[in-house]
Amino acid sequence: MQNQINQVYNSGDSCAIYTGGSINIEENSYSLERYDELLLSQRSSDDGDNIEGSELKSSNTMKQYTEQRDLECIEQTNLALTKGSNYWMTIFNTLNTLTGFGILSVPYATSQGGWLSLIFLIGIALICFYTGILVQRCMDSDAQIKTYPDIGLKAFGRWGKALIAFLLYMELFLLTTELLISLGDNMEKLLSKNNFNIGGLHISSKKIYILLGANIILPTTWLRSLKLLSYLSFTGVLGFSVVIISVLWASIESVGFHEHGEIVNWRGFGTCIGLYTFCYGGHTILPTIYTDMKNKRLFPYALVVSFLFATVCYSFMATIGYLAYGDNLKSQVTLSLPIGNISSKVAILTSVMIPLVKYGLMVTPIAEAIEVQFQMLHIWSILTVRTLIVLGTVIVALSVPFFGSVVALSGSFFTVGLSLILPCVCYLKIFTNSHKRCFELVLIITIIVLGVIVAIVGTYTSVKKIINAF
Repeated sequence: MQNQINQVYNSGDSCAIYTGGSINIEENSYSLERYDELLLSQRSSDDGDNIEGSELKSSNTMKQYTEQRDLECIEQTNLALTKGSNYWMTIFNTLNTLTGFGILSVPYATSQGGWLSLIFLIGIALICFYTGILVQRCMDSDAQIKTYPDIGLKAFGRWGKALIAFLLYMELFLLTTELLISLGDNMEKLLSKNNFNIGGLHISSKKIYILLGANIILPTTWLRSLKLLSYLSFTGVLGFSVVIISVLWASIESVGFHEHGEIVNWRGFGTCIGLYTFCYGGHTILPTIYTDMKNKRLFPYALVVSFLFATVCYSFMATIGYLAYGDNLKSQVTLSLPIGNISSKVAILTSVMIPLVKYGLMVTPIAEAIEVQFQMLHIWSILTVRTLIVLGTVIVALSVPFFGSVVALSGSFFTVGLSLILPCVCYLKIFTNSHKRCFELVLIITIIVLGVIVAIVGTYTSVKKIINAF
């Protein structure tokens, strides 16, 4: 009997529903009545009484049952509301995935594609927002879906989960590697480019800064709560805004805005689109953020705020960077700033902070996947896994220090696949039998085709540049 009660109580229709500050206990009346019926049957069976077809003997007994039921419902509701991230924490976490060092590379992307490419920046933002909504719909189709690979499992079985997991963790691994490369570049710009002699080994200053930065970052990877990481996310978003203001200030002080640039540069368009797409590559983290959110009905609004804020900032940064430095822009705009100005130092120092606050959020899905796969519960095994992941990214960052090309490759292949193509393909497969409007179906197919073209052209261009750099 107790199993029956638990089954009804947890059948998916919660006793109390949170509705933006109020608790509605009048919904799901069928589940509550059924709960009362089974509870009364259990109590009566324990006393050896048969109450089937009879009325309650005592109003006090009925009152006792009702009070117990309501207390249990409210207790479970309060427990659900105290766990997870609230609306603003979700926005900060989402912004932190969208507004990383993409802000440093977006002026360079514009210089590669020309002024006309800014239209594609806005277009990619709209597409990625829409595919973010598709990711949410896929997750809502099954309560068992908690991660991005789970969507692949729902759509295509084990091979779908394996494919998405491979792409997801490779993208996150490259992303965290790029964070370390960015940190090393900016520290070298800010401090010195002198080589160090340690035990007879000549090590460049950039590699030393990468090693030091990794040691500072390491403790942030040990945080397992997204609620705690949201406070770091707030710092990252704040730093993102400071970088924009500092670059604007430094450009006004030093060079002004006299460059005209090109209307369109078709030769660099593949790199440009790859970098733009990389700026909106937060879909790998979206399922984790969505799962952790308290009131999931507000998730689309959180996406609107996050994508709108990110797009305005990206467009503004691309404009001032290209007007100030034109075709002389380096892969990170901070590397083009004159180091003598205070504003330049503020911008570079703030850009150093971005990897420090963003790395932990990016590495969490990789670590959690390993911990779940091998059922790691002991704290020392968890810390060891996360430390080894950091060590792996350090090794790659020291070996392939080409920031712009690595970012473009990640954006063209992994981000396009995970943020444009796969959300559409999985959505079509999961909702095969549901009625879809003709316009939406055409839109989804168009996004898939464009994604494939961008992936092929961008990947070819990026790999070619990396090979030439060696």
